[in-house]
Amino acid sequence: MLDVSVLKDPVSFLRANKHHVIACLGYALFLATNATVVWGGVFPFLPESVQVEGFVTVFFVAQSLAFAVCFFASACDVYFNSERVWANTIRSAVVSCLSGWTFLIASIYVPGHMMLLGCLAGCLIGFGVAAFNVAWQRVFASEKAGIGNRNLIIGTLIAPVIYFALFVIPVAITTFLIPLVFMPVYTLCIVLSWRDVDHSQGMLADSPRSHPEASKQLLKDYWRSAVSIGALAFSCGIARSLALERASAALVVNSVSMVALLLGAAAVLFVWQSRPLRISITMFFRVFFPFAVTAFFLLPVFGDSLLVGLAGALYALYVCATVLVMAQCSQASHDRGINPTFVYGWVAGIVYLLHDIGFLAGMVAGDVKLFGMDPYTTISFVAMYLLALMFFVVQGGFKAALSPSRIQADKIELMLSGATATRNRASAGVAVDKAPERVRDDSPYLDRVSKQCLLLARQYKLSARETEVAEAMARGDTIPGIAATLGLSENTVRTHIKRIYAKVDVHKKQELLDLVRSFDPAALVDNDPDRFHPKA
Repeated sequence: MLDVSVLKDPVSFLRANKHHVIACLGYALFLATNATVVWGGVFPFLPESVQVEGFVTVFFVAQSLAFAVCFFASACDVYFNSERVWANTIRSAVVSCLSGWTFLIASIYVPGHMMLLGCLAGCLIGFGVAAFNVAWQRVFASEKAGIGNRNLIIGTLIAPVIYFALFVIPVAITTFLIPLVFMPVYTLCIVLSWRDVDHSQGMLADSPRSHPEASKQLLKDYWRSAVSIGALAFSCGIARSLALERASAALVVNSVSMVALLLGAAAVLFVWQSRPLRISITMFFRVFFPFAVTAFFLLPVFGDSLLVGLAGALYALYVCATVLVMAQCSQASHDRGINPTFVYGWVAGIVYLLHDIGFLAGMVAGDVKLFGMDPYTTISFVAMYLLALMFFVVQGGFKAALSPSRIQADKIELMLSGATATRNRASAGVAVDKAPERVRDDSPYLDRVSKQCLLLARQYKLSARETEVAEAMARGDTIPGIAATLGLSENTVRTHIKRIYAKVDVHKKQELLDLVRSFDPAALVDNDPDRFHPKA
C-alpha cells in the first residue's frame, strides 16, 4: 500500500528513502533521454539538418545492431568474468555514450563526413545505452523483489513527464544538455544506488560458468518469453523500416510511446496497491498476435494513412513490454540465484535481435517485388508469415502440438512491497482465499504433503519454484538433493529457502515443517473451485 507518510512529512520521507528516490529519478532521467532510442528518441531534439534521408537510416542501422550485440556481449562477459562485470559495464557505457554524442554533434558541423560520423555515432550510442540498460537492470534486480519492481515502475512513471518537459528547452541547448548534463546526472544516480546495494547476495557474485546446467535450464525455460516479446519487437522493426524516412514519424512514435509508459505504469501502480499481480508474457503475446496480423493485413489497403499510426501503436506496446522484460529477468535472478547481467543479457539480446531482423527484413522486402506485388503487400506478406511462424514456435512447435504437456516460463509476480507475512495456523484447518490462484495449474495433487504445500503457497503467495522447494523440504530432501532434482545450483536453493522463510515468517526448517503440517488437506478439496484429484 502507498505510504501516507509521504503526504504528512515529505521531507522526512525523502530522507528516509533517499536511496530509492535516487534510483527512481535517475532511471526516469535515463529513460526520458534514451528509452525510445531504438526508434531514435534523441532526434526530435536535434537540428532538422541532421534529420535527412540516408543519415537517419545509417545511424539507426548501426545503432540497432550495436544495441543487440551489447546485450549478448554483456552476458558472455559475466559468464567468463563475473568479478569485474559492474566496473566494465559502467565504464563502457559512459565512454561509449560520450564518444557517440561527440560524433553525433560533429556531424552537425561537418556535413562533408556526415555519413561516417553518423555510423560511428550510432554504433557507440547504441552500445552505450544498452550497457546503461544492463547496469540499471542489475541495480533493480539487487533489491528485494517488491522494492526493485516498485522503483522500476515509479521511474517509468516519471520518465514521460521529464521527456515532455524537454520540449520546453530550445533544441540548440538540448543537443548539448543530454551528453554534458543529463548523462552525468543519471550516471551519478546509478553509482549511488549501487553503493547502497547489499553486495553479499549470492546472485551478484554468481558465475554462471560454475554451474552450466542451471544456466542452460534457465535459458530453456525463458526463451519462449523472450521470443514472445521479440515477436512484438520484430513487428516494430518492420514498421520502423517503412516509416524511418518520415520526419514526423519519430516525434509521433516517441510521444505515443511515452504516453503509453505513463498510463501503463500508473495502471500497474494503482492495481498493485490493492493486490499482488501476476503477468504472463506468453499470454501477452497470444493477445497481441491477432491484432498485429490484422494490422499488417490492412496495411496494403490503407498504405501511408495507416503507417504512422501502426508504428505508434506497436512501439507503445513495445516500450511497455520492455519493462516487463526487466521485471521478469529480475524475478528469474531472484528465483534461481543466477547473475542478473547474464539473465538480462541473453533475454534482451534475443528481443532486440528480433527487432533488428524485422527492420532489415522490412528494408529488403520493400525493395523486392514478390510475384509482382507492391512493396506494402510484400512486406505485409512477409510480416504475417514470420509472425505466424514465431507464434507456432512460442506455443511449443510440433512437439507441443503432439504432446498434452507444455513448459512455460514463470509468470512475473509483482507482490505488495510493504506486505509482511502473517501466520495463520489452525490445527482444525486453514481458511483459503475466496478466489485462490492455482500455483501448479497443470499438475494433479499427489498426496497429503502435496496438498498441504499448495495451501501454504496460496496462503503466503509463494511462487511456483518456491512451492517446489518447500514441498521437497517437507518430504525430507536435503539442499544437494533439491538442487539435483530441480536442476538448480545449491546457492540458488538456499536463496529460495531464505525467501520462503521471509514470506511465511519462520526462521528454521522445523518451524516451516510445523507450518506445512498445520494445513488441513481437506480444505483444498472442499473449497477449491478448480479442484484436481489424485490420479487413480
